[in-house]
Amino acid sequence: MNNSASIKKVLDDDWRLLLNGEHHDPLRFLGIHQQENRVRLQVFRPSASRVFLQTSAGLSQLEQVYEGCFRWISDHEENANHEPLLGSHPEMVQENTDGSRSSFFDPYTFFPEIDNDALTGFSAGTSWQAYRIFGAHRRCIDGIEGVRFSVWAPNAGRVSVVGDFDGWDGRVYPMQSRGGSGVWEIFIPGLDQYTLYKYEIRNRDSGQILIKADPFGQQFELRPNTASVVNGVNKFEWHDQSWLDKRSRWDWLHSPMSVYELHLGSWQRDEGGGFLNYRELASRLVPYVKELGFTHVQLMPVTEHPFDGSWGYQVTGYFAPTRRFGSADDFRYLVNHCHENNIGVLLDWVPAHFPRDEHALANFDGTALFEHDDPQKGEHRDWGTLIFNYGRSEVKSFLLSSAFFWLDEFHIDGLRVDAVASMIYLDYSRDEGEWTPNKYGGRENLEAVDFLRQLNNVLHEQHPGALVIAEESTSWPMVSRPVYLGGLGFSMKWNMGWMNDTLAYFQEDPIHRPYHHDKLTFSLLYAFTENFVLPFSHDEVVHGKRSLLNRMPGSDWQRFANLRLLYFYMYTHPGKKLMFMGSEFAQGNEWNHDKALDWQLLDFSFQQGVKKLVADLNHLYRDETALHRIDFGEEGFQWLDCHDHSQSVISFLRRDGEHFVVVILNFTPVPRHDYRIGVPESGCYSELLNSDSIYYRGSNISNGTAINTQAVECMGQPCSLSLTLPPLAGIVLKKHSETR
Repeated sequence: MNNSASIKKVLDDDWRLLLNGEHHDPLRFLGIHQQENRVRLQVFRPSASRVFLQTSAGLSQLEQVYEGCFRWISDHEENANHEPLLGSHPEMVQENTDGSRSSFFDPYTFFPEIDNDALTGFSAGTSWQAYRIFGAHRRCIDGIEGVRFSVWAPNAGRVSVVGDFDGWDGRVYPMQSRGGSGVWEIFIPGLDQYTLYKYEIRNRDSGQILIKADPFGQQFELRPNTASVVNGVNKFEWHDQSWLDKRSRWDWLHSPMSVYELHLGSWQRDEGGGFLNYRELASRLVPYVKELGFTHVQLMPVTEHPFDGSWGYQVTGYFAPTRRFGSADDFRYLVNHCHENNIGVLLDWVPAHFPRDEHALANFDGTALFEHDDPQKGEHRDWGTLIFNYGRSEVKSFLLSSAFFWLDEFHIDGLRVDAVASMIYLDYSRDEGEWTPNKYGGRENLEAVDFLRQLNNVLHEQHPGALVIAEESTSWPMVSRPVYLGGLGFSMKWNMGWMNDTLAYFQEDPIHRPYHHDKLTFSLLYAFTENFVLPFSHDEVVHGKRSLLNRMPGSDWQRFANLRLLYFYMYTHPGKKLMFMGSEFAQGNEWNHDKALDWQLLDFSFQQGVKKLVADLNHLYRDETALHRIDFGEEGFQWLDCHDHSQSVISFLRRDGEHFVVVILNFTPVPRHDYRIGVPESGCYSELLNSDSIYYRGSNISNGTAINTQAVECMGQPCSLSLTLPPLAGIVLKKHSETR
């Protein structure tokens, strides 16, 4: 066979592979190539009847080789009619069957852009800004506008970009394989922002065809539609640099931090019951949070998700704010508006699992790519979801990049990492024989532990002052201790033990509380082993658990008094604070994600009283350094009496070193008269806050503003106070002067 015949056979084979949707290396034969001493141009336009090359001499028609397949070969590399084409992007014209014409540039005259170092970093699991490489990015190359697409699919035999622009025909725009990296790339001229697209993936072994949304997509269609969308131009102008500068120097260990957790879809809604836009939410939320005195808001996941009932915890778009509430710039506005008003924004982030939706990450290239292929490691049976393969370097780069994306692109101040316990234990919610031990025979997921340590190290290094908070429900040691000391490296950890014990205690009728006194005091045995957040989160007011108010025993008056006492206990106990929306005004119903909170309850005095108390607790907590300065060290707390179980009373000091406040809590509906409390210094004390105040709808039993010490030793202290303890209430006392 002569050389020309050999070339023809190869080309015919290429056309056959292309027409069958099997070609993995389209740059090898499409576009412009030198063929012996001539130039060959080949394009595939299945919707065209004729294709022309635009030259200085006019239009030169391409030969139709097969249906949709067109070729032009120069007489020689240069002549009077055809300029040199090698390395150029000639304009072409397509004629359709109806006679209409349109110009275009062929994608296969453009070579891949992503450099090998970027691919190497992604493959090594050390890329934390891979979102700048992967996905759909508008580009201008040699003066030609278009969109560059790139995706990781190492087990694919062919990957194509499909959308309305090519009739969703996977043969039209096959992507170029980047070899052993498993990455595919293409630049498609002429596409613009808001173009809908997906990836059509042909598994190289089975030939299975899958249609997938972009794992790195930064915008998606509104559910129930699932296409990815080329992201719009970011026109937003940030005005929060002073906040970011302050955050980078923020001493969060010794600062007050009280968090208002909310679900954007059900906090408030419009008059017709529809969702509010991010900007509308900003205008309502920020004044409300400022009034209540919270330092931060924590948003339940706003990462794109198809199912409202998952509350955002079954994520399909790890790089996209949900379209339910507006555009990416609308979300930026919400964050910026919070920062301008000195409110931090935390985001619930879900690296523990993802849903099985066919259009998303599951079985992405026909194999277990993002998930673990061992079903004893790869699925959460409780939630019907799949577990990330943390031992795969590219998956680590994907998750690291998602975390960084929200801080880089949206100025988020920190992440609350969901379901950490399910990540770090191989036997999480599994019976004997249903899990695979690690290489040492243990139940620890060593790959997940390594990933979390890497995440925390890099994020804290690159974003000083940003927080990473673990929702970790077990006794795993040193969750919030530095990696170099053997910890997981989180900033803080939710104190689930304190929350469970506290709610169990408060649900007891006061007559039985003396027998459960240890539930109040046990937390102080471990309170300083971690940097704890005290959470009353959304999980405590759903699934039949009842609202916090309706978990309190007794008459209506007692239930509200108990709830006020519960919040008082949280704000005076060591640890940062978190409260779920609706709890601040004593919503009676369980949280329902399908409707707004019961705001009409604020017409009633009891609910108004709870809201006023929460606001005053927040302001007292922020103003009194003794209540927050040493939240994570035992020198910030001192028991006065933890043993008075018969009367269900506890008392303690909170200190910041030089200053202190006295806290006394009475967990029964019986006032305690002449109750003696030891204090470390003589003088005159006054009530800073009393949860039984008439202002909060209490019984208004008070000790007034001038309580003088007596020279009577008590509770190991040199002097003492004789107090009246209000029923189901707490009081905070502070020495303000010498004896009056």
